[in-house]
Amino acid sequence: MEESRDGAKRQKKRLVYIVAGGIGVILLSLFLWSLLRDNKIQSPASPNSIATQKESKIKLNFYVAGLTSPTSIAAPKDQADKRLFVLEQAGLIRIINKDSQLETQPFLDITQKILNNGEMGLLGLVFHPNYASNAYFYVNYINKAQETIIARYKVSSEANKADPSSEKILLKTEQPYPNHKGGDLKFGPDGFLYIALGDGGSAGDPENRAQDKNSLLGKILRIDVDKGDPYAIPPTNPFVNQAGVQPEIWAYGLRNPWRISFDKTIGDLYVADVGQGDIEEVNVQKASSKGGTNYGWRCYEGNKVFNNQGCLELAKYEAPAFEYTHEENRCSITGGYVYRGSLYPTLNGKYFYGDYCNGQLFYAEKKDGKWQQTLVAKTPYAFSTFGQGSDSELYVADYTTGIIYKITDTAN
Repeated sequence: MEESRDGAKRQKKRLVYIVAGGIGVILLSLFLWSLLRDNKIQSPASPNSIATQKESKIKLNFYVAGLTSPTSIAAPKDQADKRLFVLEQAGLIRIINKDSQLETQPFLDITQKILNNGEMGLLGLVFHPNYASNAYFYVNYINKAQETIIARYKVSSEANKADPSSEKILLKTEQPYPNHKGGDLKFGPDGFLYIALGDGGSAGDPENRAQDKNSLLGKILRIDVDKGDPYAIPPTNPFVNQAGVQPEIWAYGLRNPWRISFDKTIGDLYVADVGQGDIEEVNVQKASSKGGTNYGWRCYEGNKVFNNQGCLELAKYEAPAFEYTHEENRCSITGGYVYRGSLYPTLNGKYFYGDYCNGQLFYAEKKDGKWQQTLVAKTPYAFSTFGQGSDSELYVADYTTGIIYKITDTAN
């Protein structure tokens, strides 16, 4: 009986403490909310959180219509050349001229070579840094045999017409499934050609190609197109003269790098990698990198374990600079560019990217050593690719309507 009364007293005391503690938590929460509302303190930012820019001044202005399923936007390096070149997935390269008008005739038509199905088609375009003098440009497409083709073409005597007979195939690799092709091409500050290839498809990388250094799939490749026939391997590539390893590999462990770009000012490489079912990520490789980076797929999807059979702990792989989840119907990242134009100085240094599925437009920037993501626009567009003009202004394509928009800042 005595023990029973003591127990009842203890329960009453415990109840008093719980109620008091609960009231304290509520009061503290109200106080913190008040401070946050008045901007007296700020929640700590993480590379995986997304802030929303209220009353955003960043807008997407209509630029050009009339395209069909655009997959890439490119421009020559020469700042005197004001044209934009847009790929259509079926196999056309179209020109937007200096007057912001879409030319009727295509720059190049290789539709007869293209396997245009699902994620396959004409996927990548880049102009040689010396295009003004050598007239070379390079494309990435899937051919009728379901192979990735990296080919060089040359412009004809007419500036707006390529020579379709000038094709020189540089590289060819088999594609086992119809998805995850990557497809982007970029020249780095070192003058070498960087090639982004997905893991070959299906789901979950069933043959583990992204981690297999004897496969070109799930990789960033780096080749020298100015030497050798059809190209040379840069002697500073990380896996040169290693048995059982493809020497073209610069980085690996990627699922579907859908758009890569170099920061024009700093030289860092940005790689947006489409996730499996939960995480979209952006990897940022410093300009000083010696290559050989393993970004972790299929062991990890972002920083989350995906299939750790035969894998190392997370710290052994290169973590994303930042990532986001599939909340709000996000599902597929489209990588973009760091803004280095002159029209909108407040955008300088911000990396723009978007989600294909829900039409959200973001930028990310590094502050106090930490990456911060900001949502700047919610749109109805299916962002398939971003583009950078010779003047470093930025554009983005809506895959569904074929409309190109220009990124602007109405505050400037």
